[in-house]
Parts: sequence; C-alpha cells; structure tokens
Amino acid sequence: MAFSSTFDLSIFLSKSSSKVNTTSNAPSTRLNSNLPVTKLPPHSLSSSSCSSKPLQSPTSSPLDVIAGGGGGENKLPPGNSGGGSGGGDEGAGDGEDYEEIEFGPLMRFDEVIRETEARGVELPSDMLEAAKKEGIRKLLLFRYFDLQALPWPLGEAIKAFALLRNRMLADPSFLFKVGIEVVIDSCCATFAEVQKRGKDFWNEFELYAADLLVGIVVDIALVGLLAPYVRFGRASASTGPLARFNRACSSLPSSVFEAERPGCKFTLGQRIGTYFYKGVLYGSVGFVCGIIGQGIANMIMTAKRSVKKSEEDVPVPPLVKSAALWGVFLAVSSNTRYQIINGLEQVVEASPVAKSVPPAAMAFTIGIRFANNIYGGMQFVDWARLSGVQ
Repeated sequence: MAFSSTFDLSIFLSKSSSKVNTTSNAPSTRLNSNLPVTKLPPHSLSSSSCSSKPLQSPTSSPLDVIAGGGGGENKLPPGNSGGGSGGGDEGAGDGEDYEEIEFGPLMRFDEVIRETEARGVELPSDMLEAAKKEGIRKLLLFRYFDLQALPWPLGEAIKAFALLRNRMLADPSFLFKVGIEVVIDSCCATFAEVQKRGKDFWNEFELYAADLLVGIVVDIALVGLLAPYVRFGRASASTGPLARFNRACSSLPSSVFEAERPGCKFTLGQRIGTYFYKGVLYGSVGFVCGIIGQGIANMIMTAKRSVKKSEEDVPVPPLVKSAALWGVFLAVSSNTRYQIINGLEQVVEASPVAKSVPPAAMAFTIGIRFANNIYGGMQFVDWARLSGVQ
C-alpha cells in the first residue's frame, strides 16, 4: 500500500478498533511525513528578499545578505540585506554593521580571484558574476571552498547542482535535516509494514519498496522546497504580471515564523501570504506524488489479480481521489503543523540552553518531528475515512 505504512503505525499505536486491511487495498497514506519546514536560526540566511516593496524591488534576494546585493529602489550600500519594512537609513547602517560581524567582510573581485587561485578552485559562473558585480561575503566564499572539497559524491554534487549548493551555503545542516526526516519516515514505514503485513511481508515486498522509495523522494523534495537558499544574480526587471508575481513570492519569508534581522523585517501580510504560498507548494507536491505513489500501487495490485484472484480482494483505490486527498492534507494539515514546528524550533535554538549545548536543539528537532509524524498519521486516517477513500 503506497505511502500507507506511517499511518498504519499510528493506527497500531493508537489501538484503533477499526481494522485496517492487510493487503494493498487502501490509498497510500505515507505523505503525512512531509516536509519539515526547514527553519532558519536567528540571523541566518533566508530565501526571502526582505523587501517592503516586493513588486517594485526586482533585485532583492538572499544574495543581498551575503554577497552584497540589493538594487533598484531599495538598493543599499554593499553588505545590506534590502529595504526591509522599516528602519530607514539608521536601520540600513545597523544591517550593514551586523552583516559585517555575522558574515564577514565583503570581498572584492580581485580578492575573490586571489583566494580561488591560491586554492586551485574554480567558481561557478553565477558566483563569479556576483563577485564581479557586487563582491561576495567572506563567509559565503570560504563555505563554498569547504563544501566543494567534501569527499565524493558530496563534493561533486555541490559543484554540479546549484539547487543543492545554494541550500548548503545558506544552511550547512540542510542534509542533516533531510536525513533525519528520511530516517524517521523510513523507520516508521518499515515498522508499520512488518506489523501490518506479518507473514505476507515478503510476498508483498514490492508494495513496501514502492511505498518506501516514493516516500524518500517526497521527503527530499519537500524539505528542499522549504529550505533557505542563497540566490546569485538579480531578479528580472520585467514589469509583466508573471515577473511581478515572482518578485512578490521572493519577498516572502521562508516560513511564517522566520526570525527578523537588522535591515530585514516582514509585515503581517507577508507572513500570512507565506502560509498560503507554502500551502500551494505542499498541495502540488502532495497531489503529484500521490498520483505516482498510488499509481504504482494500483498497477501492482492489478497485475497480481490478473494472475491470481481471491475472494478477499477489494476494489482498487480511486487514483485521482486519493491523490487529491493527499494534496489537501499536505496543504492544510501538514502546512499548519510544520509551520508551528518551525516556530518552536526557532525558540529552542535561540534559548541559552541550546546555545551552550547545541545537541539539545538537535534532540528537540528529532523528538518533535517524530511526534509530528505519528500524530499526522493518525490524523490522516481520520481524514481518509471521512472522505470515503479508506
């Protein structure tokens, strides 16, 4: 049963009196393990532009924080992070001083070239272009040196895939967060599958494998979609509707409770907009992965029944209806839960205990996401039954 294992675990733990089918007769439910909203610690880099005029400032981006960007109407001296929603000249100066302390000095093009030549490193074209136009913060440059020198295959992946590189530059713990989500989800899935299928586990191993593989893809995609990232280059200066929409989206915080920093503040409207924007992302990923996951399960069920039929066989779950349920569940329930988790994680990371004992914040993240995985599974079962999918 594609994606169902995590929710079967929740049923097992809650000792529900409603019996769950022991074959792949229900729509896949694994998608509850979705997407942690990858949060930013206070003062870390953001994927948002921090612009108070998202439709008029096409050049604001995370590059403003660390690579000295900015431009257009809200352009500040190199090293600032964009206009923000207030602060004026005093706020801009505070932001520049803060970034100098937090991210290091802004390195000019000739300084960047000297460092790269000394290490025999070739910068990607977008980073090189940023160095020519605005310069690059020392922290960003040296972090890239460290990342590209990682053992194979990570180092090569950093060089080859900008999506991974930019997220690792913004949040070096990005892969840790992905790994934690995958491990928690996979362990819950495997435990639930073994408990549910019993002696038929190996006979239905292909269903378990399909569930597990698609679930891993879901975890990676959703963590990546919500992770902070460094953006090189400038946004399009086009005035068309699509360009304005893209600039408005880029001005949003990465999560509802993203911490503000000097020169980078968010309005209440932007935070509300983030909730709905992330809901659309969650829902889209949920629907697409639901089509793929339930489609695989349905094909396997149909193929098996063409060889051997049984009186215990139940109708194949409706593909589109199941996928729609996953999409709505991710957009509403998962989006809300992970936004809250993100806010709680920020509070914990900013606490004196976490600052003095960093593993405390990691332990909190693991614990709260595990609990959320179980609760989300139980909640999805209720949604599936109310909707008639299960």
